Amino acid sequence: MPRATNAPASRKRRKRTIAKAKGYQGFRKTHFRYAKDAVRKAMTYAYRDRKVRKRTFRNLWVQRINAAARPLGITYSRLIEGLDAAGISIDRKVLADLAVKDEAAFAAIAEQAKQALAKKAAAAVAA
Repeated sequence: MPRATNAPASRKRRKRTIAKAKGYQGFRKTHFRYAKDAVRKAMTYAYRDRKVRKRTFRNLWVQRINAAARPLGITYSRLIEGLDAAGISIDRKVLADLAVKDEAAFAAIAEQAKQALAKKAAAAVAA
């Protein structure tokens, strides 16, 4: 009985890996043995960094909000506390966009946060 090699499926799998290695240099793009390891490593980095990208963008938004809030006389943490006290639910992405593109709207939101903090402090003193 002849030996069964499953050649079409094996060739398809190898070609798929080589195609994913497009843009790599040297043996890593032309030889299956090396491309296999390079592609596996790249996929691992891609999976990990999809999570890291979310973290990085949140840090950027926080920095932008803080930079826009300080000239208005309030820090980032106090601004977020004030927004929570005022019942304003706006995410950091939109808040950062307002801070960059519409400073008047951001200033109005910051003012509401300051007023809510003042009410919160007055209630704490009265209690």
